[in-house]
Amino acid sequence: MWAELRDLRENIDFGTPPRSGTEVTITVDGVAVKVPSGSSVMLAAAKAGKNVPKLCATDTLEPFGSCRVCLVEIEGRRGYPASCTTLVEEGMAVTTQSDKLQALRKGVLELYLSDFPEQDIEGGWSEFHNTLQQCGVSSHPYEKGDHHQDAPVDESNPYFLFDPAKCIVCSRCVRACEEIQGTFALTISARGFESEVAAGPNHSFFESECVSCGACVQTCPTQALVEKSLFEGGYQRG
Repeated sequence: MWAELRDLRENIDFGTPPRSGTEVTITVDGVAVKVPSGSSVMLAAAKAGKNVPKLCATDTLEPFGSCRVCLVEIEGRRGYPASCTTLVEEGMAVTTQSDKLQALRKGVLELYLSDFPEQDIEGGWSEFHNTLQQCGVSSHPYEKGDHHQDAPVDESNPYFLFDPAKCIVCSRCVRACEEIQGTFALTISARGFESEVAAGPNHSFFESECVSCGACVQTCPTQALVEKSLFEGGYQRG
């Protein structure tokens, strides 16, 4: 199924896992595409060559629908549903690009940037930065308020580090730890502004049940979790 879905295009992330079912036909930005029933609108869009911006979605994890960047318009429906958690239906007509969608995505991304290290916005190389570029967002209009930029970096693990200042709490690392590795070492603690990735109650990554498999590092879209080997001379923000 994976090979059939990817069509040997290994650099494409279809956003949600492949499904098997009776094929249905939908149109995405005027392009007709056939996908199995049970597939997400996001997957269908990728199959049609339309790359919907995303942050919490990846095709190695089940859809979660938390980042609100992948919103689309569907003919005959009210609102702007998340394409990763919306399933295809026969005859569905989807729009992935419009002035309203651009404005909504811009607003969401600006909120993420308001609590992201300013010195790491320009020239970044993460999936988050690629999404910013895709949506034409490079700054935010907000004054500096409460933030997480002084949160200490967890460098306890010998292979990777965790910089909470770059974390957007998308839960991809938590879900990868659960769905791919089955370790259940990570969780999201607290709520609202206080939400954060935690490796157990007051535990560092090294002290937790983490087995250093790297699934969380591989799936993190912002490089909040990143391999230490990439930084000669040690890690510094900026």
